[in-house]
Order: sequence, then C-alpha cells, then structure tokens
Amino acid sequence: MAAADDVNRLRESTGDERWESVEFRGEHTLRVPVEALHPVLATCRNDLGYAMLLDISGVDHLGDEPRFEVVYQLAAADDSKRLRVTTRVGEDQAVPSAVDLWQAADWHEREVWDLLGIGFAGHPNLKRILMWEGYPYFPLRKDFPLAGRPTDLPDVAFTGVAPLEGGPFVATAGAPNTVLREPRSRAGD
Repeated sequence: MAAADDVNRLRESTGDERWESVEFRGEHTLRVPVEALHPVLATCRNDLGYAMLLDISGVDHLGDEPRFEVVYQLAAADDSKRLRVTTRVGEDQAVPSAVDLWQAADWHEREVWDLLGIGFAGHPNLKRILMWEGYPYFPLRKDFPLAGRPTDLPDVAFTGVAPLEGGPFVATAGAPNTVLREPRSRAGD
C-alpha cells in the first residue's frame, strides 16, 4: 500500500472535511487539526506500518493565525513509503506529545519547544535541550532579532589563547593522510 492510499484511508475513516492532503513530487502530506493529530499518528504507526518517526520540526508563519505549524516525517521500516503529517497551532496552544508512540519524539519535541516555544502536552521531560534553562526567548521565531537579545548569562566565549594551545597534544592539519592528521602526544615527536 502506498502513502497515497494511506492518506485516502485516513481521510475516509473520519470523514472530516477539514483534512487537506497534498501530493508534490511524489511526497504526500496530510494536514490535520491539532485535536486529530495524536489519533492519526497512532493509526499511522499501529495500522499503516509507519514504524519510524524521522523528524519533527516547527515552522513559524509570523502574521498568520494560527502562527505555528508542526511537521512530522514518518516512514515505513523498509522505507517503502513515507508520509508527512502536519498541524497548525496558535502561540499558546500545545500539541499532543508523540513520545508514547515513538521514543524518538522525545528529543525532537524538546528541540521544537526550545527553539520555537511550541509546547507538547504530555511530554515526560519538556525542558530546553540546546539553550540554557531560564533563557526567556525562542531563537528560531521570526520575530527574534538577528543580532540576538541581551541576557544575564556571563560571557562564556573568549578571544584569548585557546586553553590547549601549546599543550601536550598536537595535530598536523596539512598531513597527507588521516593517520598523520590525528592528534597525538608531543612526547612522541
């Protein structure tokens, strides 16, 4: 069964007219309302053979309402078919977590939360994964300034001498092969 058949099967099973499906260059996308997202993902995994969650990403449609779109990339274990499932959510709206369906959703959802501020209801450990705890902004939002925002975090970057410069290990960047380019002890020189 191809992804197009799966999309038709999912749409027919509910009869929901709000579900939109798009086919572009052989890739199939199913757009569902947020309240139908978790049941659709569960059906994809349990009944339609999408055993792998490849990615979860977020898109900021600044100026549109709802503002955000969450995109799930699914694949069959043998990679014979792929399906994209998307939903739109507002700024203060949470998406149901898919961690109970795929463990891989854990870090993907944390990344989307950390960088865009899209919450995932039912996530077992929704905390920052790239930015530090307490950082008040979401840097992948389109209204985040390119120059960044001031923070109370002390300067951790430095422009002085690197701490290992002149240390016990040395790498030869221009060596003819990877063995000679590997860092090694100066004592062996």
